[in-house]
Amino acid sequence: MTHIAQDTREIHTYGTGSEVVSERRGFISIITINRPEARNAVNAAVAEGIGDALADAESDPLIRVIVLTGSGDLSFCGGGDLKAMAAGEDLIPADPVKRARGFGGICEHVIEKPIIAAVNGFAIGGGTEIAMACDLVVADERAQFSLPEVRNGFIASAGGAIWLAQWLPKAIAMEVLLVGDRFSAHQAKEWGLVNRVSEPGASLDVALELAASVAANAPLAVQSSKRLVAGIVDGVPVDEQAAWARSYAEKSRVGATRDSREGPLAFSQKREPRWEGR
Repeated sequence: MTHIAQDTREIHTYGTGSEVVSERRGFISIITINRPEARNAVNAAVAEGIGDALADAESDPLIRVIVLTGSGDLSFCGGGDLKAMAAGEDLIPADPVKRARGFGGICEHVIEKPIIAAVNGFAIGGGTEIAMACDLVVADERAQFSLPEVRNGFIASAGGAIWLAQWLPKAIAMEVLLVGDRFSAHQAKEWGLVNRVSEPGASLDVALELAASVAANAPLAVQSSKRLVAGIVDGVPVDEQAAWARSYAEKSRVGATRDSREGPLAFSQKREPRWEGR
């Protein structure tokens, strides 16, 4: 296991309000979503910050592994900021290059260095998709996951529907996506969505131990192995291209409906949505 150089630390912040913080510890970059007051929900600043922090770690020759987590002990990521959506705000940066990184600056952002999610609390909607966009997942035993987009008039278009259909039996994937119920860290591990479940409050520590084990190996061989498993060729996830095209088509179709506007509005007004089916 590679020793994490605790005396080698560099801290950088991203966003006008330091919505994302990165810390380098030896060979490891720790990226933290820093909106605990909003359960670390994703807005444009968070998406840009995560994307930029990942890009910086990818280009840093000293970094071998990335760990992504959330601030506080309640939420890893509460998904897309529905209040911001209800106010008409875009959750993805305006810059075309940064928009191409996908939800949260990570879901379509091809990073060849391994990324480990340290899920320290709730991972709701896009929060689950952000965890699934990572290569390894460590979850606090109190963590809960869900893809409840259908309850808000949307679909899990940031990769959830694509990855679940690939990784889980069809019946389980369908239930997760069509019902939207939460599931526990232990259930996620049983299904194969989580690598390790930590004791309460220890997800980051366990993720760092796992990161150190990965960092002890030959970095170019590690990155090559990731490319093979992820189907990345010349910086493009070729095995998923068709699935992403279908996802975008369905997202556009659903996004044009009245129901897609009703979901965030009902959430912001703290009431049950009134679906019209149109």
